[in-house]
Amino acid sequence: MKQSEVKGLSVAELQEELGKARRSYSDLKMAHTISPLENPIQLRGLRRTVARLATELTKREQ
Repeated sequence: MKQSEVKGLSVAELQEELGKARRSYSDLKMAHTISPLENPIQLRGLRRTVARLATELTKREQ
């Protein structure tokens, strides 16, 4: 998810997307631990998406 897409979301949508992204990241990380992923770069992309969403949520709370 790009930063421009993140800015267009409401606070409730941000929280929902953040929950989904965190769950997805943990699932992918667990799958990678059990057997290597075909594309491990997905982990980096999801981690950055989580960071983008969390940053935008924190920015709006201030």
